Amino acid sequence: MFMTRRGAVLIAIIGLHVFILYALATGLARRAVELVAPPIQTQIVEEVKKEEAPPPPPPPTFERPPVELPPPDVTINVPTESETTAIRVTNTPVVKAPPVAVATRRTGLGLGKGFPNSDDYYPDASRRLEEQGTVVVRVCVGPDGKLTEEPSVAKSSGSARLDGGALRLAKAGSGKFVAATEDGKGVTSCSSLPVKFVLR
Repeated sequence: MFMTRRGAVLIAIIGLHVFILYALATGLARRAVELVAPPIQTQIVEEVKKEEAPPPPPPPTFERPPVELPPPDVTINVPTESETTAIRVTNTPVVKAPPVAVATRRTGLGLGKGFPNSDDYYPDASRRLEEQGTVVVRVCVGPDGKLTEEPSVAKSSGSARLDGGALRLAKAGSGKFVAATEDGKGVTSCSSLPVKFVLR
């Protein structure tokens, strides 16, 4: 009875497995591997550490020997008893310091009660023309609060009518000024009086 093709293949596979098991059991496989690939040899190389050279020694220090200086020769001339010293006495007058000046207390010129209002001296023509401005009038007032001289325009408003109204107001205020004082006493003084004319 002839074997079929499938049976022959099966027998070959079984035979191959038997051979592999035999080779593993007898060590034949390891020998074959050693023949094919020889064993790898390794060598351990120790790294030689270079020894660092010690640092150079510090440069030598030289101590400078102290220099001794001889003490200087000092000669002191001591006057003898025979020498005398002349003392000159002069009479100088003592100058007395001037008395300290006491600061005086001063108050400026002011306006008293009942002083005229600028609206009362606003010129009618200036109102109609809608003129406005400020006039600076120079006034000199005595201790009684009255003008000591005629007032004058120190700075004009640009309108002769307004300047005239300001002068009339200053004259009307004579006797109603508060005089300037020095140490509580009224004195004659001159000052600037601003008079404003503003339409309301």
